[in-house]
Amino acid sequence: MVFHPLTGNNERPPRFNNPFYYEPHSLCLTAVEQLKAELSAATSTPFGREIAAGKMFGVLIVERDNGEMGYLQAYSGQICGRSDWPDYVPAIFDYLQPNGYFKTHEQQISAINDEIKRIESSQEYRQLQQDLATTQAEAQDRISAQRSLMEQSKKQRDQLRQSGKGFDETALIRESQFQKAELRRIKLQYADKEQHIIDGIGRFESNIQKLKTKRHQRSDALQRWLFEHFSLLNARGETRNLLDIFAPTISKIPPSGSGECCEPRLLQYAYEHHMHPLQMAMFWWGASPKQELRRHGQFYPACNGKCKPILNWMLQGLDVEPNPLDADNHNELRTIDVGEHYVVVNKPAGMLSVPGKSKRESAASILRERYPKADGPMMVHRLDMATSGLLIATLDMPTYIYLQRLFATHRIRKRYVAILNGEIEVPTEGTIALPLAPDIMDRPRQKVDHEHGKRAITRYHIIERKNGKTRIALFPETGRTHQLRVHCAHPEGLNCPILGDELYGKKADRMYLHAEEIEIAPDEVSPWGAMKWICKADF
Repeated sequence: MVFHPLTGNNERPPRFNNPFYYEPHSLCLTAVEQLKAELSAATSTPFGREIAAGKMFGVLIVERDNGEMGYLQAYSGQICGRSDWPDYVPAIFDYLQPNGYFKTHEQQISAINDEIKRIESSQEYRQLQQDLATTQAEAQDRISAQRSLMEQSKKQRDQLRQSGKGFDETALIRESQFQKAELRRIKLQYADKEQHIIDGIGRFESNIQKLKTKRHQRSDALQRWLFEHFSLLNARGETRNLLDIFAPTISKIPPSGSGECCEPRLLQYAYEHHMHPLQMAMFWWGASPKQELRRHGQFYPACNGKCKPILNWMLQGLDVEPNPLDADNHNELRTIDVGEHYVVVNKPAGMLSVPGKSKRESAASILRERYPKADGPMMVHRLDMATSGLLIATLDMPTYIYLQRLFATHRIRKRYVAILNGEIEVPTEGTIALPLAPDIMDRPRQKVDHEHGKRAITRYHIIERKNGKTRIALFPETGRTHQLRVHCAHPEGLNCPILGDELYGKKADRMYLHAEEIEIAPDEVSPWGAMKWICKADF
């Protein structure tokens, strides 16, 4: 049964919640508890063992034409290779049928992969590669030996000429010419030998490249076929496929796995079966991925990479709650200090530092209005939208360049204060060094990446542990995106997210992270003396 009734006196929500910024409705909480009970009961089954490794689930509160309310449940991707488990909404487009178009063509692509591997691992191809390496090494040895002989012979000839003793100049010249000719003969001999082997290798590699080109073409065609068959409805009953939905985006092409998250599945099923969506919530079940930060049982917003363009389409026709971060907080940008060349402000949580794609008001746009004669980019550094605290802006280009140099040479020090959502048992002081990289499938999220991530270092000092929370001072020595947030939340860091950090922890009334102090250590060409600004957190 895909539709699960909700019992009791359930009040109908007036608007659909914003899936990118929401607090789970009581109806969603009820549905999620029922779903979690089912998941817990399946622990010993293959289904349960696979989801224990980590899976996103979602519920959608819906209303039938007769006014009956209930919920639908879904998971992202597949479980045990299936997207059609009973009691869950099915895939929008089931392309996993054993003898279907996708599987048939996927097998053809796999056959090409197998042929490439067969050629690359063939004895003849490997022997040619080994022969080439051996021949090149042998050639290098022979050429080096001949050059050493020539150098030694030249020294002997020079000594003989300088001695003044009798010698045959013609014989010396003949010896030099013979040795040079011998060097050329050795080079040509091995060049011919190497070229013969390279030609043999080239025949294999030409075949491999043709197969790779064929594989790429077939993969692209199959992916395009798949995206064309993902036809997504919206609340108006209109249909659009994934290629059309992603065409206006920067990437143009849908990321792999688009349309397979639980959110579009839930909405699609509701629309197809004439159910009216009321509320939605998504939560993580099981272990966290190695690089991403996901906590068991915690609610999460929809992802930006795959789901945002899709949901922007599918939610058209529904009355959706606005994102509260879109609210105007123009007057909340308070000036802390202003000089001839700079202005320091206290940015409130929820305000952008610089304009984004949404054209939402930002600290930079407000300061442009306040200081219309300012020259240059103004904003020397940034804070995350959810972070409050001190920002320095410049009023002329020379000051901007100067402060940029101070940031680059670590002469500007910052102190943040945060409240962590738990009493952590770590040393009072310490350093976190975890390299960071962007999660390209869910920007702006960041992930710990020990192989490709950029160096990120944070010092910390515990201020207080009290009432299930930890107040902490954070001193970033590098300035990576979301550095403090990830270093606090990640299991290899403090393993305790900042209170209200909905990306890496749990949503609250705000994110409790505040840039409290900025101190400038002047250098030899400083136009100012040492400067320090303090703006205490209001939490």
